[in-house]
Formats: sequence, structure tokens, C-alpha cells
Amino acid sequence: MSSKVRDYEKLAGDIIAAVGGKDNIAEVAHCATRLRLVLKETPAGAKEKVGAMAGVITVVESGGQFQVVIGTHVTDVYNVAAEMLHLENSEGGSKATKGIAAAVIGAISGCVSPIVYVLAACGLLQGALIIATALYPAVEANTTFQVLTYMSWTPFTYLPVLIALAGSKYFKVDTLLAVLCCCALVNPSWGEIAGRIAAGEPLTFMMLPLAETTYTSTVLPPIIVLALLVYVERFFKSHLPEVLQPIFVPLCSYLIMVPATLLVVGPITSGVAHGLSTAFQAFYTHLPWLCAMVFGAFWQVFVIFGVHWTFVPIFLTEFEQVGFSTLQAFCGIAVCAQVGAVFGVWFKSKNKKTKSVAMSAGLTGLFGITEPTIYGITLPLKKPFICACVAAAAGSLAASFFGTLYYAFAGLAGLLTVPNAYNAANPTSLTGAAVGTAIALVGAFALVQMVGFAEKVEETAAPVPEEKEALPAQPFELASPIKGEVKPLSACADPAFASGAMGKGVVIEPSEGRLYAPCDGQVMMLFETLHAIGLKSEKGAELLIHIGLDTVKLNGEGFKAHVQSGDTVKKGDLLIEFDISFIKEKGLSVTTPMVITNADNYADLIPSTGNHLSGDKVLDIIPA
Repeated sequence: MSSKVRDYEKLAGDIIAAVGGKDNIAEVAHCATRLRLVLKETPAGAKEKVGAMAGVITVVESGGQFQVVIGTHVTDVYNVAAEMLHLENSEGGSKATKGIAAAVIGAISGCVSPIVYVLAACGLLQGALIIATALYPAVEANTTFQVLTYMSWTPFTYLPVLIALAGSKYFKVDTLLAVLCCCALVNPSWGEIAGRIAAGEPLTFMMLPLAETTYTSTVLPPIIVLALLVYVERFFKSHLPEVLQPIFVPLCSYLIMVPATLLVVGPITSGVAHGLSTAFQAFYTHLPWLCAMVFGAFWQVFVIFGVHWTFVPIFLTEFEQVGFSTLQAFCGIAVCAQVGAVFGVWFKSKNKKTKSVAMSAGLTGLFGITEPTIYGITLPLKKPFICACVAAAAGSLAASFFGTLYYAFAGLAGLLTVPNAYNAANPTSLTGAAVGTAIALVGAFALVQMVGFAEKVEETAAPVPEEKEALPAQPFELASPIKGEVKPLSACADPAFASGAMGKGVVIEPSEGRLYAPCDGQVMMLFETLHAIGLKSEKGAELLIHIGLDTVKLNGEGFKAHVQSGDTVKKGDLLIEFDISFIKEKGLSVTTPMVITNADNYADLIPSTGNHLSGDKVLDIIPA
């Protein structure tokens, strides 16, 4: 395909169109590698259509979600999709009907996955400090070491606050109100009160007994708080006069949610999390070899179905309860098995494309991100995925004989988090993690060599790309869509356009608020905020014209469209009117980039800068 992987606006727009448009999308979220859509109904062929798009690794339908696996650029695609769908203006909870299990998985994923990189970063810092302590124990008395230590624990101490920040977007509640409620849970004053209760002092709130539960490093209590806050906030918004809502909606919600959490929600959810943690610890204590094999073998299966997020509260509760995790080490071993398998495919494959994808996915997997590995290579080829699961079971089994545990949380378990298994009181733990990881990596690699896999034979003659078959053999031109000064694209204040990441073209400083068609063609996409439009010329050039910078914030105010998606237009047809004075009054720029998003199809694009009337030639396009 000729489309650029980094053409995020086109990719996001194409995905939205393929799944039935904005009206068919009930929820949008993302994790480390997936754009997660909850659709009211899945259009026929949507999975295949989206899966074939440039920049998409695969599509998975699981847990009530249409999951588009994109990889490490998913945040960029999500941010563009959020603009297109007005996510910041949506109200209420999910409009989709989901089962309880899917709702729970979706809630945990939506609240935890956005902060996983922060937790992973501090987990790596803890691992480095563990190594430093092992090599030089006296370093613990060093002030620098002590500062780094408390820094490494900060996101875990204030985990409910981070969950509030991420989860407020998922549940669509007021972010500051959500943060306020969760800040109250980790306030040191509550820790002192809980300590007094734990010491035997009977304390009450409105004559109701308070529990000794504390909430630092907890996951389930803040998620339940946010889920309930949806209804509490909605109730007061619908029953209070609008003039009173700015003050009394937060006040009333706060007065209800915090005491309710301290009295009921917190003790129940913490009890559930502690019970699950205790059960897994008991499983590992009595049958460590079986627990290790099962968890190692099936961890990546859990990832496929998206249920791996449900284990995060258990992991964190383990650290809160006993200071270590019995299961995270096996997650890291399973991740390394997938890496070994994908490098095995890279080594054995004769297909250049497969080798290229395998190398890229393998390097990403070293950092604990296995979706590109799974969906790009091992799962489509089937046998390598099974080889990885077998090697993960063998590596986890070996690690269990050494009593391997993780003593620091690994947000993204993998090769880099092996040091998290070190503890002076359990010296064989790190040895087991290293041995298990080595068995997983080497074992998966070797199994792939022995078992092999079936892949398409690479064609000796590269076919002409379909997109180029209809391209003209002679140069053609595009007219200026706006009256104003035309400048090189590098002059744009937006680095995404200036760098050429969105495509090649020009940038225009408008002197008139009227946008005309620069060529004959078709309207492929009109953003609902009317600040941008996508066109395809009859010559095959794909254009994106973005009126102003950050003008999506206006939500369509100051814009008037004269066309809609699907319309056929002639050069000079009026497409959009926009109020230059209004846009500038709002503190926004009217600088308008026009880029060719499929510029890679052409040998060169020659801009014509200076002052232009609409209709004047602004780009010469030279075919390849």
C-alpha cells in the first residue's frame, strides 16, 4: 500500500467510516497498542476492511469491543479520532449493551491502560535501584538513592489519583471532581484515622462504623468510585438549577462519594481484591509448578482476549499485602517466549516482508509490548504462537523451582524487568527469573526452527501497486483553494504538518474566509467540526485541507459547509466558508495547510509560493 503509516488523520477517518461512522460508535478508548471501539452494531466486512488498512496490524473482536491493533502509534490515531468524534463533549456512560464480564474488563482496561507506561517507567527505576542495592548495599544511606526511591514509589502511592485522571475520560465524568474524590482516599489524614481504627479505637462517621481500609496502591476502589460517580453527578445535574450546578454538583457529589467509599465501597472492593490475591498466593504456595506452567502458558492467550487487565488489581494488591507478586515473573517469561518465537520466524523466514515485520515486532517485544508480535507474526502463522506458549510454560516451570517472585511492580513485564526478581532474602529468585527467561527465549526460537510454519512465498517480480495503475503519466496542477499568501509547508507552526509527517504540500495565510475546490474530484471526508476536509482529485491525488490550527476546539462554530462527504465537485466550487475574525478573536491561527497525503506516489511536488487568488496554480505534481 502507498498510504503512510503516520497519516493519522486519514487512518482515523478511514477507521471511523469503515465501522459505520460516529453515530455507530458508543465508546472509544486505547491501551498501549490498540484502539478500542464499542460499536452499537458491527457492519458486515468492517473487520476485514479495517484490518487491511495501512498502519493497522490486525483487528480483534473481544470483550464487547472492536479492537484495532495499531502498535506504538495508537495514541496519535486516538487523539485524531477524539477530535473527529468530539469525545470531550460526550456525556453519560456507555450507550452500548455489554455483558457484566465485558463491562468489568472494559472498565479496568479503560482506567489502567492509559497509565501503564508511567507504572512501567517507575517499575524499571525500582529494578535499577534493586540492582544498585545488591551491588553496593551502603548506597541505601545515600540521599540521592533515597530521593530516587520515593520517586519510584510515587505513582503507586497515588495510584487512585492517576486512575481518576485516566478513568474520568472512560466513564465521562468531570475530571477534577473524580480527582478530588480519589485524592481524599489517599489523604495522609485518612491514613492516620485508619491507623487508629486498626489499633482498636472505634471511630464512626454519622454514627456508622468506619473500616481500617487504606487506599494507596489500590485499583478497584477508585474504579468503583468513578462508576458510581457517573450516576451521582448525573442526578444532581438533572435536579439542580443550572445556575447552582457549578458549585453544588461538585459539593453534593463529593459529600456523598467519599463517605460512601469509606463506609461501604472501599471495604467491599478491597476485600474482593485481597481475597483474589490470597487465592492466587495459596495456589502458588501449594502447587507452584502447576501455577507457573498454567500462568506462563496462557498469559498471552489472556492478552488476545483482553482479560489480562483484570490481573493488574491482583498484582498491585499482592505488593500491598506481602510486598511481592507471585505471578508477574511468569508474565515476563511469557512475553520473552513470544519475542523468542518472533525472532525465530525472522531467522527462518524467506519472505522479506515477514522478516521486516518480525524484526520490528521483536524489538518492540523486548520492552514488554507483545501485541505487534502476536498479531503481526506468531498468531497469523499459528505454530510460532503455540511454540511460544510451550516455551513459556517450560520457562515458568523452571523459575518456580527457584522460588521466583517479583519484588517491584512491572508495568510491562519482559526482559528489562528481570532484575525486579532480586531480593537479598530470596537470593535464588533472580536466578530463577534469568533461567526461566533464557529457556523461554531460546526454547521458543529453537521450537520455531524445528516445527516451522507456513507462509506465502514471496513473489519474484513486484507487482505495480494498485494505487498507481490509474495515475496520469503527465504532470498536473492543483489550484490554490483560498485567496492568500502561499508559503512552503515547513513554515507551518504545527510540527506535524511542517515536518511532512502528514504529507507534502503548502501552507496558506488566508485573506478571505472562503475555501474552494482546488481541482475536480470527490469529497472523501468532511470533519464534523468543519475545520478540515479530505478530497480525492480525478487524477488520483488525495488531499487534506486543514483550515487553521487547533480550530477543532471551535466545534464547528465560525464555519459553514457547502458540501458533504461523497459529493462530486468541480474546480472552483465553494466548499466551506469560515469567519477569519471570529477564529482570531478566539486566539487561534487561520494558517491553512494543504497536503497531498499520498505524495509517495509521485516523483515530486513543486509549490508556487507568494500571493495567490483562489484558482491560481499552487502545486505542480510530477508523476513517478
